Amino acid sequence: MKAKISQWLAIILALGFLCMTAYAQNLVADRDYAVIEPALATGNPDKIEVIEFFSYACNHCNDLHPLSTAWSRNLPKDVVFKRIPVGGSHFYTMMARTFYALEALGELERLDSTIFGALHGRRQAFNSENSMIRWLASQGVNESQFRELFSSFAIDSKVRRGDQLASMARVRGVPSLVVDGRYLILAKEARTFADLLALTDRVIEKRRTGRRKTVDDSTAATPRAT
Repeated sequence: MKAKISQWLAIILALGFLCMTAYAQNLVADRDYAVIEPALATGNPDKIEVIEFFSYACNHCNDLHPLSTAWSRNLPKDVVFKRIPVGGSHFYTMMARTFYALEALGELERLDSTIFGALHGRRQAFNSENSMIRWLASQGVNESQFRELFSSFAIDSKVRRGDQLASMARVRGVPSLVVDGRYLILAKEARTFADLLALTDRVIEKRRTGRRKTVDDSTAATPRAT
């Protein structure tokens, strides 16, 4: 009896894997995703890394933020989500610096959504770095510590590195999602941000399937000890 149950479980798991593989195979290159060559290095080779390139200054990033936040909290254990702010213009670079300075102070989680709300909901005017810093101080951020970090070489390096990664991934606008340093989500047929995240799930599964195949091929190629 136990043997029969084990056989059925094996069949069910195999069918599930085949269904997920077929689901991923329905993707179309240059419509759903673009291949990044060479692939970007990721932080943990044991995890599938998803990067959201974004800016607080971007209206669309503001719209995506609550959805991507909820989505990221329910990702499988083998997937890690990170966000990279992009620079470019003076204002975008200022907001990227703000992201990293708040992260260094341990204030990012508390104020992340608040900054989006201030910019796009209440139309807070950050006409200068000083006006932005004064507003952050009114939100309980240590002004002197923030100023020191904001202008530091470490933050400057992070902003430049983020812009470099966005360029290497051929990001043309934000928000943009990249899966495991290999696939830039294009979402040419996505109508909503929910569609965009559902497509990202499919590309994650494509990458997961590719990783399994690589491991299987490597195992098959390894001579067995006699």
